[in-house]
Amino acid sequence: MHSKRNIPMTPQIMIVEDEFLIAMEMEQLVGNLGYDCIGVADDTESAIGLVSKKPNIALVDVNLSDGPTGPAIGARLANEHDIKVVFVTANPKQLGAGVKGTLGAITKPIEIEVLKGILDYLVKVANNKDDVEPPRRMKLFERSVS
Repeated sequence: MHSKRNIPMTPQIMIVEDEFLIAMEMEQLVGNLGYDCIGVADDTESAIGLVSKKPNIALVDVNLSDGPTGPAIGARLANEHDIKVVFVTANPKQLGAGVKGTLGAITKPIEIEVLKGILDYLVKVANNKDDVEPPRRMKLFERSVS
């Protein structure tokens, strides 16, 4: 079991998205909200490569340039690297009941207010705040999902 690490005042956020324009827009939104985007990945190899930059939060699409690898990437980031993962996808049904270790999913397209709510929520969860309400549009996964 990993020790829980608190997220710094300015969380380090990675985006895993293969559609260039969507990735650029998300990166800009993250920056406009005052967060640091440490990079964008579009497949498994580049996503795992970004782990060396010590992200705290990952926004992960389901279908990437190497196929529907988002759920496996999200599980690795969450379970092996203690990164808070939320899926941002047009295909939330592909996640079924959820992915072990990840927190939930939000359906694209995503507006800046919704993204702000998700990032604020993830920071609070990562800093072990107990009574945190998830954003209204976010589908939370059960903690016991396997």
